[in-house]
Amino acid sequence: MMRLTALTVAVCAWVSVLVVPAQAEIQINEVTSPGGITAWLVEDHSIPFTALELRFRGGTSLDAPGKRGATYLMAGLLEEGSGEMGAQDYARAVENLAASFGYDADRDSLSISARFLSENRREAMALLHQTLHEPRFDQDALDRVRAQVLAGLRSDLKDPNKIAGQAFAAMAYGDHPYGSSGKGTIESVSGLTRQDIFAAHEAVFARDRLFVSAVGDITPAELGTLLDDLLGDLAAKGAPLPGPAEVTISGGVSIVDYDTPQSVALFGHSGITRDDPRFFAAYIMNQILGGGSFDSRLMKEVREKRGLTYGVYSYLLPQDLATVYMGQLGSANTKMAEAVAVIQGEWQRLASEGVTEKELTDAKTYLTGAYPLRFDGNGRIASILVGMQMDDLPIDYVQTRNDKVNAVTLEEINRVAGEILMPEALHFVVVGRPEGLIASP
Repeated sequence: MMRLTALTVAVCAWVSVLVVPAQAEIQINEVTSPGGITAWLVEDHSIPFTALELRFRGGTSLDAPGKRGATYLMAGLLEEGSGEMGAQDYARAVENLAASFGYDADRDSLSISARFLSENRREAMALLHQTLHEPRFDQDALDRVRAQVLAGLRSDLKDPNKIAGQAFAAMAYGDHPYGSSGKGTIESVSGLTRQDIFAAHEAVFARDRLFVSAVGDITPAELGTLLDDLLGDLAAKGAPLPGPAEVTISGGVSIVDYDTPQSVALFGHSGITRDDPRFFAAYIMNQILGGGSFDSRLMKEVREKRGLTYGVYSYLLPQDLATVYMGQLGSANTKMAEAVAVIQGEWQRLASEGVTEKELTDAKTYLTGAYPLRFDGNGRIASILVGMQMDDLPIDYVQTRNDKVNAVTLEEINRVAGEILMPEALHFVVVGRPEGLIASP
């Protein structure tokens, strides 16, 4: 019977992908519980399955001084037992309910993704409530998960992409939490105690930083009751959020020596916030410059015309506490210097000359056509909705987003390109032994 129920969950998750409309025509309703907790809801009663997404602002940036990695480690321990249940009993209880709980922490948020059948909703939410309010953080579980984190950190020390990311972050953000890995260091993680983990839990889980969405077989009234039962007794306030991070990196090239036949590079400068009125123009501009498709200028110039890389892309990164405009590529040591020069040239060319009408039209067609494909299942939709709330987007954004993309004019995008792109501030962090590439003084 247990296996049959678990199989039902798998089938429901698969079917939920298929029942989403081809267009992003979903009806989002705002629900406020009797206790005052707000959530966004998309009802879908076609299958007896619900996806619930919880997100708490702050994430690993809330680590106390000297306790780097505590929040990340705490998130990994949430599934290692709660209440009277040790790790094995807890895992068995989740399996018996045919539910799934996922936990993750990044620099801006801690997220909990819950999936459950309607018939087991009450029991699943009781177990999740216990997880949130009665974590055990047993020493044996702490030591086991800590060992996993430490193994990952040691692996990161040998990964050129991770090395580049850490070097760029340290240069860009300095002593701010953004300037170091939220996973911590081998030294900091090794020194964390159970009390540090409990303190991290207390810092994160509070109603003043909570965002919620639900998608599936649940009514507004049922969701309101669920919210109060699950979250109503959270603390009103958590630890203070850190202040903004100043982006201090300046133009140039930094080389981190690493013995590898292929160098990797991260490049970027300061960016723009998500609520900047120029965001949509910048978003389309980036799609044209290096948004990841084979039609982008960087892919054409660096890969197709010169064969300098298998892939190169750029992206806007509007984080909660800092904004950057970044890109990434890998290239043979013998080719990296030329690849850097080409990227610098394309950054300058777009800033000074702008884009063409055809490029703008093609980018709009791609971005508006691809957007509905994001809504490919209950869990994915729930994640998108909670992200929209954190970005302070209106509840009708799904319906108006493509109109905002189409409204951008050629004149606007070319003006914004000149304002956003800063070729002289573009900094490259290269990990490897690139031939002919000179580091800045």
